[in-house]
Amino acid sequence: MYPTPPDRRQRLAGLPDKARRAVAGSGPPTEPFTLRTQPSAVDAATAHVAIKLALRIGESMMAVGASAADVTAAVLRVAAAFGLNDCQVDVTFTSLTISYDPDDATPLVLMRIVRPRGSDYTRLRGITDVAAAIKTEGLTVGDAHRRLDDVLSAPHPYRRQIHALGWSGMAGCVAFLLGGGWLVALVALVTTATIEQMIRVLGRRGLPTFFQQAAGAAVATGAAVLLVVAEVEVRASLVVAAGIVVLLAGLSLVSAAEDAISGFPVTAAARAFEVLTLTTGIVVGIAAVLDLAQRAQVPLRVVDPSTSSVPYAVALASAAGMAGFWALASHARPHAIGVATVAGALAWTTSSVTGSFGAGAAVSSAAAAVVVGFLGEALPDRLRVPPLLVAVCGIVPLLPGLTIYRGLFAIVVETDVFSGLNALVEAAAIGLALAAGVVLGRYFGRPLGGGRDRFDRRVRRRATSTG
Repeated sequence: MYPTPPDRRQRLAGLPDKARRAVAGSGPPTEPFTLRTQPSAVDAATAHVAIKLALRIGESMMAVGASAADVTAAVLRVAAAFGLNDCQVDVTFTSLTISYDPDDATPLVLMRIVRPRGSDYTRLRGITDVAAAIKTEGLTVGDAHRRLDDVLSAPHPYRRQIHALGWSGMAGCVAFLLGGGWLVALVALVTTATIEQMIRVLGRRGLPTFFQQAAGAAVATGAAVLLVVAEVEVRASLVVAAGIVVLLAGLSLVSAAEDAISGFPVTAAARAFEVLTLTTGIVVGIAAVLDLAQRAQVPLRVVDPSTSSVPYAVALASAAGMAGFWALASHARPHAIGVATVAGALAWTTSSVTGSFGAGAAVSSAAAAVVVGFLGEALPDRLRVPPLLVAVCGIVPLLPGLTIYRGLFAIVVETDVFSGLNALVEAAAIGLALAAGVVLGRYFGRPLGGGRDRFDRRVRRRATSTG
């Protein structure tokens, strides 16, 4: 047994008997016993204010829709800029926790509750710029807080009426994309404007989002039923499909898939369950109105868009418009709206080309999602927009709104449960293909994007760790 040096005896004094015997009886005499290679050089006061700043930045990013991996990397980067290199970050769907345990100071554990605000790509870009400036410009904690205050308190880029136009314009583009004419597009636009206003009012009154989704889907389906009752010559089912796509676009499906694949199962499970719950709200709203229409013997039917010849130029313009209008509805600035419009057109083109080779809807959607995910991650500096904007807005034209409606229609009205379930499973497959394709594309594009550092690599290793 090796003798125990005096300095080592002091370190062993506070250990339990069993641990003291195990450590003292192994290793060479010159091996130091220490928990870390070196103690932290940051005083407790600095560590406290730096962690609070990192927490605030991370919480702000999560509130506007950033993925758990991006939030974790940003928090670690901000903390390291102030000399805190040994932080541990724990992200859940509703909270963010940072722990810091130096050898020569009292451990710190701070937590912030995340309150989602909805997608806001202008604020997301501003928050990430503040996080980057802490390192590149050497901002102090006070300066960083002031810049972050300016970003979070700044008014939205557009007035509320312009923001609402994003919802309505997107619905009109869906109608054109599915083969509807000007009348269908106009009805879808007005119906979606009504849904947006109603959801805003219900949100102010504190109604849970599940019931907001159900109410929105019920309004869209009710408008279609009223058109049939009034014997208006219009493809009413396309009005419902437009409303469903708009409601689906606001769900965090891409972020849920990215969190699951990136090694954040708790956050991914919470986001996925939220997506499932809110989608169920849409299903409940549609099914309730269809059941009432059937009891009233209203002659409903679903128009298959495959029987409608949509010129490619019209379909391409509609897909691009959907992506651009959704970026507008998500508070993106004009430059970002232009990028989102191009992403939507590219996604639709990729899906159409892949489908022309005989690929199914899910495979075509996945291929398109890989392309937009790759470009969004590979060209962030040139595009000057968050990669998440390119990915989410790009896949909007491929969301399976009509497929969901067709499945529910078959179950509720036609009592064809087998066909209805097949359609709903197809819709779920398309949604998962879109989300997984985006994540895969971002993975391929990450080495070309530049700006990635050891914190990104540290976070991404969670997805490949076998420990």
